[in-house]
Amino acid sequence: MYKPEFKAEVARFARRLALHTWTLESTPFPEVLRVAREAGWNAVEIRRSDVLQAYKAGYTREKVIVMIGDAGIPVAVTGTEYGLLFAAGAERKRLLAVLDETCFIARAVGCDMIMTATGQAAGSLDTAVANMRAAADVVAGHGLRIAYEFSSAHQTMNTLDIAQELHARVAHPAFGLLLDTYHLERSGAGGRGFAGVPAEHIFAIQYSDVPVTAPQGMLRPTDRLTPGRGCVRWAEVFALLAEKSYQGYLSYEAPNPELWARPAVEAAREGVAATRALLGA
Repeated sequence: MYKPEFKAEVARFARRLALHTWTLESTPFPEVLRVAREAGWNAVEIRRSDVLQAYKAGYTREKVIVMIGDAGIPVAVTGTEYGLLFAAGAERKRLLAVLDETCFIARAVGCDMIMTATGQAAGSLDTAVANMRAAADVVAGHGLRIAYEFSSAHQTMNTLDIAQELHARVAHPAFGLLLDTYHLERSGAGGRGFAGVPAEHIFAIQYSDVPVTAPQGMLRPTDRLTPGRGCVRWAEVFALLAEKSYQGYLSYEAPNPELWARPAVEAAREGVAATRALLGA
């Protein structure tokens, strides 16, 4: 049970729930926006791949912005293309340009948070620090913030400790952390395992439940579950976020072929209903 002084904070989370578009991977981007709204989500988290999908379908950048705005649902977080963390040379320059465009689109649709993750490549922490500081400068130039997500499946950037070390060395006010309950649980920092992260360092939250058995060889794990169906200690997670007075969205990112095979509205409604039930428990 939640302490009485935190119940209002936990209740507020139920009004800050976003649907991550990867959860409905088999559904076209414009349709995901409609489904999220109709299923009762408060917002969406969109990806760079969603924007590229729209470009491939013939949308211009301006039409993408109009399409998102016309969907009638706020954008909680906008993802940029992964890989910048360890990029060099021409690739680094390209990814910084992509980030700049991502910021332009985010601002145009009223979103103030950008997210990035490690990607598949590896490299030195010094490179990561320099690149994330450059990324933070780009984002700050648009008046936005950027959140970095570590992955339990990456060969080096796979723990909360290393993410915190990166954050400390970047030391930029526009750079913070995105914590994902899946990767926290898989890396041994589930439940209250992120208690040592200062509240002001947590820019964004993603969540899903976690199977007891870990997957083998998944670089981008797609075994994520609807909240309440795995081993995440939700009462501890929500209570700790309430104690920290977390002000952002909770973004439901649950890629799983079983969910993708179901009707999109059904999967979306199940996720938001399960989350609100846990928050109200």
